Amino acid sequence: MSPPQPSQSGPSVSDAAPAPTSPPEVATSSVSATITATDPAASVPTTAPAATAAVASVAPATAAGSVAGASTAPTITTTVASDPALDALLTRIREAISGAQIAALSTATDALLASALADGSDPVTAGVLTPEEDTLALLFILSARLQSSQSPNPSFDAIEEFCAYFDPEKARLAPARVTILAKGIVRAAEAIANPKAAISPLYNLVTRYPPTPAHLTTVHPVFLSTCVSTRHFTAALPVLATPIMNIDMSLSDLNYNDHLVYHYAGGLALAALKRWRDAADYLEICATAPAQQIPAALQLEACKKLVLVHLIMYGEAVQLPKYTHAVLVRMLRSSPYWSFAKAYPQQRASLQSIAKNEIFATDKNTGLLNQALDRVPRWIIKKLTSTYLTLSLPDIAKEIGVDSIDEVREILVDMVASGELGAHISVDGTVTFSDPPPPYSKADIDRALVHAQSQAKLLQDTERTLAASKDYLTKAVRHKDDPGNWPGDEDLHGQPGGRGDMWQDD
Repeated sequence: MSPPQPSQSGPSVSDAAPAPTSPPEVATSSVSATITATDPAASVPTTAPAATAAVASVAPATAAGSVAGASTAPTITTTVASDPALDALLTRIREAISGAQIAALSTATDALLASALADGSDPVTAGVLTPEEDTLALLFILSARLQSSQSPNPSFDAIEEFCAYFDPEKARLAPARVTILAKGIVRAAEAIANPKAAISPLYNLVTRYPPTPAHLTTVHPVFLSTCVSTRHFTAALPVLATPIMNIDMSLSDLNYNDHLVYHYAGGLALAALKRWRDAADYLEICATAPAQQIPAALQLEACKKLVLVHLIMYGEAVQLPKYTHAVLVRMLRSSPYWSFAKAYPQQRASLQSIAKNEIFATDKNTGLLNQALDRVPRWIIKKLTSTYLTLSLPDIAKEIGVDSIDEVREILVDMVASGELGAHISVDGTVTFSDPPPPYSKADIDRALVHAQSQAKLLQDTERTLAASKDYLTKAVRHKDDPGNWPGDEDLHGQPGGRGDMWQDD
């Protein structure tokens, strides 16, 4: 599958060099066609139902502009009690050079880390510690203060400075503390009624902490969920531009749900920006992720959204990969989404009737549903081109169920301008269809070929790594003497799902 193409080169995370202190400008106006603040039903959903509880709830749309500005947020200043033990603890943290030594310090209480130094000064604000030299010390202190309900939250100025200048290699020695910090930043932003203030520090954290942009960390789902819940979708694009290829459990205390939430939220952000192909890729990764017996509820929500995105993209439902979990396929086939996909786009009356089902609003899929309905006339017109060479405007209006000839003309002109259709409208209202111009130039094809070759090499390298992994070899040895029970390729990815006829009647 083709990953999202980078919209800009992201900041390097291979060293401790300072990163930009804010993500790209958040141009909410650029997605106004998709996201309408005054009409919730017309917006792309930003969360799964409450049962999944995987992505934060939707926050009201914010005005366009930069999300950097967290430093202007109000903060509560409270003095902290001094404790001589903190000085000794900071010395031990500074001298720690391995993950094991850092783990031994994790028993330090949050109350101690939230206290002041022996001389009464606050190590965060007194200039005693610097993010570059004292990354671990500040990481422990900031995460403790953000986690503890007994101590005041640090200022966003301090959080911003740390996330922009910390030493990534040192921070990787304490992955659990990085997770606490990321989640604490979100809570601190919510505490001051300014959720978008969390985006800038989280952006710096998610782009600087991993060894490469292709590494998944626990910060990724937190950052993407925040971008979606605050409707600042464009802030996520530099991160989504690089597909996840590496998962290092020693780097971050990841769990299965982190991977699902990241790709699900990424799909929502890309769908909100009408980057349908990229959105489909991310939703498919979530929907088809391996599952032992029962798939996650979030995967079913990804399947539902994926069906609607496919209808918008192709005018018809697309077969899900054969390794999609069988339970997901059965549940999808018994839902209104299945009925809607089968009726799309020709059965207009059925589509309108099915669209009234409350499940679409409950699933927060009204926005995608409406966009699929809006494209029905276009897909019917495209199907007409395979049967007719010429048609009159009134005939086309009758076929697509539109009363206004001017509206039909406007749709045709827009389709021709966007390259969806090749057609000529004569003075007497006769439409002559022709083949649309090729959508790709030779340069585009050459770039695609180079990309395909690089992906093939990457896949080959990944396969070799997998074949040499301990888990794979253990499973291979266990089943060596019992070939009858050896799982096929599909079983290695979870139970097989849809077949080639998944969209056909039983």
